[in-house]
Amino acid sequence: MASVRKIQVTFDCADPERVARFWCEVLGYAAPPPPEGFDTWDAYNDSLPPEERGAWFSCSDPTGEGPRLYFQRVPEGKVAKNRVHLDVRAGAGLVGAERLAVLEAERDRLMKLGAVCVLVQYADEENESCITMQDIEGNEFCLD
Repeated sequence: MASVRKIQVTFDCADPERVARFWCEVLGYAAPPPPEGFDTWDAYNDSLPPEERGAWFSCSDPTGEGPRLYFQRVPEGKVAKNRVHLDVRAGAGLVGAERLAVLEAERDRLMKLGAVCVLVQYADEENESCITMQDIEGNEFCLD
């Protein structure tokens, strides 16, 4: 039997630190301290050649339970729907109107951070409510 392994989720993006800090706010994650020898991330980036400045950033679950998120700068913009996305489990264990109210409140909080609401799927006979959103660079994710 295979052992359980830690994973990292990697995002391609234009502005790694900006997107990472957005996800810190969404998930309650923490940005790492600047590399040894630097007081700030700005000081670290200023020490690099211009083409390497701001090329990556990361954030992690402070409890150590969730995966590390890694953000890397790529030259091309997003052009198609994500093949993989994060589900933010804001309404886990809730049903009906109570679930929808929690999801809508979280949607409203994230929109203030720059997220975009794409679609609200209301509960039916088979599925509970879910909200499809995009982060500040257009990466899809769901509130469920």
